[in-house]
Amino acid sequence: MSDLKSRISDDVKVAMRAREKERLGTLRLISSAIKQKEVDERIQLDDTQVFAVLDKLAKQHRDSIAQFESAGRHDLVKKEQFELSIVTGYLPQALGEQEVQELIKSAIAETGAASAKDMGRVMAILKPKVQGRFDMGKIGAMVKANLQ
Repeated sequence: MSDLKSRISDDVKVAMRAREKERLGTLRLISSAIKQKEVDERIQLDDTQVFAVLDKLAKQHRDSIAQFESAGRHDLVKKEQFELSIVTGYLPQALGEQEVQELIKSAIAETGAASAKDMGRVMAILKPKVQGRFDMGKIGAMVKANLQ
């Protein structure tokens, strides 16, 4: 079992003992998303793959927050923000834009990329380094800007 999965499992037990209903619900949501991925792909996830699941959950929560804010549902926004804070607590420290630019430049140099056609190779190198630490959608635009 990966370190991150066992940490989440331990936190579920702690939340159960402490009777933290909201936190427990979010932790169970995280656990079930991890388990679903393992069942679907018939594998045991390592920490990198768990980070990918957590990153996806965080993105879903951010999207929900934006939708609830536009609909004026502040009660649901607050709930989603709470859940997002728990999910992001398991993600690695976020990268700054300057750090990401440096990673992009080194990935471009490593692959010898010259145009937007080479973007896939650059992204393949970047993804494991930044997964869960920076918005992948923004990285795509940043790589494209560097390749023009």
